[in-house]
Amino acid sequence: MKTIGLLGGMSWESTASYYRIINEQVRTRLGGQHSAKICLYSVDFSEIEQLQNTGAWDKTAAILTNAARKIESCGADFLLICTNTMHKVAPEIEKGLGIPILHIADATAAAIAEKGIKTIGLLGTKFTMEQDFYRGRLEDKYRLKVLIPDKAGRKRVHRVIYDELCLGKVKDSSREAFLDIIRDLKTRGAEGVILGCTEIALLIQQNHTDVPLFDTTEIHALKSVEMALAG
Repeated sequence: MKTIGLLGGMSWESTASYYRIINEQVRTRLGGQHSAKICLYSVDFSEIEQLQNTGAWDKTAAILTNAARKIESCGADFLLICTNTMHKVAPEIEKGLGIPILHIADATAAAIAEKGIKTIGLLGTKFTMEQDFYRGRLEDKYRLKVLIPDKAGRKRVHRVIYDELCLGKVKDSSREAFLDIIRDLKTRGAEGVILGCTEIALLIQQNHTDVPLFDTTEIHALKSVEMALAG
């Protein structure tokens, strides 16, 4: 079994989901008392969030690269950045490592391709929805048509992520707002919707809607188990 590196804490709420999913899957697949080999480094999200909001992405890259090197030094064979948004600096992090990064958008795109979907909705932070590092990868590398909410919808989704979900708050009113946004994306042609922030699955699950959902936390975690157990 290979050792999985988890760069977490962004937020710790979703990092806990990674840890749970990975260990549950290893136990399911191997049986007995098996659990995953994991090197986990959790950063202080407050520091990262402040740098995000001021556009200091180079400083976030430096912090995360330092953390990723510590994960590599403890024996990880590959790395997961346990957040969609901070894949914005994944290329910079990877340059400083001798181990590969399992990119969350690549894992998600593979899951979408298995369903034969060509037009996909995307929910996430404003950075993930509006900037090119995530949408562009899906569009250019995987030829997907990516739809995002309107301006008001993007603002609502971003606020709920930072002001509620990252703080462990799950509100019925916010769930209804997200479901309205998902219905609008479906009306515009989305065949499914990416939960493109690792906290959104705390709020929305598949039983809440008939629109196919792609939970990036679960997809990313399951792919890491496949890699860890391969061969």
